[in-house]
Amino acid sequence: MSYYQRHVFFCLNRRDDGRACCATHDAERLQAHAKARIQELGRSGRGLVRVNKAGCLDRCDEGPCLVVYPEAVWYTYVDEQDIDEIIERHLLGGEPVERLRLPDAA
Repeated sequence: MSYYQRHVFFCLNRRDDGRACCATHDAERLQAHAKARIQELGRSGRGLVRVNKAGCLDRCDEGPCLVVYPEAVWYTYVDEQDIDEIIERHLLGGEPVERLRLPDAA
């Protein structure tokens, strides 16, 4: 078994040259929301869920993104409700949220 049941990485990349980046979509605040929510639910730590910050995940042009391992499911999101749905359905329930899922790389 992996150290964490699920490991979440939020892209927090910031670009100052005008190109798309996750930071302009409130990624840092929403990552903090996800981390706090997992802690509130008592689901953080070894054998459970870890929510991390990441540098560029190279998908900024698809909107703000995060990836959940070990399933390698990529998501985009808009607000707290989207993050809460990912937490409830995928991180806790094991069911990917298809409406927020980014396509797999070809």
